[in-house]
Amino acid sequence: MENNSNTRFGTKAVHAGVKPDPTTGAIMTPIYQTSTYVQRSPGDHKGFEYSRTQNPTRFALQDSIAALENAKYGLCFGSGLAAIDAVIKLLKPGDEVITGDDLYGGTYRIFTKIFAKYGIKFHFISMEDVTNIENYINTNTKLIWIETPTNPMMNIIDIRGAAAIAQAHKILLGVDNTFATPYLQNPLDLGADIVMHSVTKYLGGHSDVVMGALALNNDKLAAELAFIQNSCGAVCGPQDAFLVLRGIKTLHLRMQRHCENGEKVANYLANHPKVGKVYWPGFETHPNHEIAKSQMRGFGGMISFVFKEDDMQQSFRVMEKFKHFALAESLGGVESLANHPATMTHGAIPREERMKVGLLDSLIRLSVGIEDVEDLIEDLRQAIG
Repeated sequence: MENNSNTRFGTKAVHAGVKPDPTTGAIMTPIYQTSTYVQRSPGDHKGFEYSRTQNPTRFALQDSIAALENAKYGLCFGSGLAAIDAVIKLLKPGDEVITGDDLYGGTYRIFTKIFAKYGIKFHFISMEDVTNIENYINTNTKLIWIETPTNPMMNIIDIRGAAAIAQAHKILLGVDNTFATPYLQNPLDLGADIVMHSVTKYLGGHSDVVMGALALNNDKLAAELAFIQNSCGAVCGPQDAFLVLRGIKTLHLRMQRHCENGEKVANYLANHPKVGKVYWPGFETHPNHEIAKSQMRGFGGMISFVFKEDDMQQSFRVMEKFKHFALAESLGGVESLANHPATMTHGAIPREERMKVGLLDSLIRLSVGIEDVEDLIEDLRQAIG
């Protein structure tokens, strides 16, 4: 199916990037489980030489993800962090990056523990008011990197506003769109240069794949990132590409249910007498709720909350009682997950930095799945008491 801008999302999710196998007519993209390809004569081949560089199953997935993000190009990597790694490799020593002070712990770790050693400087700042970005821009600034909604505080960052600043200063804008997915938000349409996904999460959707992806429109930038993808070799395998192609076919249906269940769970928690605060962008009281409404088509199934007292042991006791919410890292699968960021996904961030953004020791992050929501609410009721 051609990447037609008039094609609706559900149709693209089912068909984009996927063509019947020319040999057999198989409707599903084959798993090209091969490392190399036979050539008729040296340099005379069918466009495929070596699977790190070219693989038909991966190519189909890259085309699918590009279509979902209204992009010209998609690139898939061995993990979300491998995709971020490729973006930062666009930079050189002395360059500077402006990023948020509420980030996934793995992103914070790769910025501070890996790339900072090579002379790249990172500014971790509050971006709830994007005009704050202007205070950190100088001649060395080459990239603005944002998550929205953020992980795990569910802050909303104005993508259009950040894009206007980036464009005025000729700086790249990258957006981690993992929490929203292309179903709820398309950053390229709002002015971003690069969109990143931890495909492990909602795009795969079944907790059986680790993968990352980038989507973009700029020809030169796409060529540079494809060169990095091939040269550094952090590509995904064809089996995983096949599984994500399968997962994407139901992305729109799953996200509808995640949003419906998320809203009901968020409202239940907000009215619970033992819960202190619930972080979910769908609340009218959320600081950037109006921005969320303007750039998202729904508010998703990711929710964080704290108890009235910052008691980590209370959080542990509650999570140990869950029956339907599985205590595990990751998110975005069909099953509901509970996570304790301070000791799990965000343990790489120093406590003092976590506390500055409100990531308390008692905070619990929920990935609300597609189960019957009444069972999820009953699970919360029995666990919290």
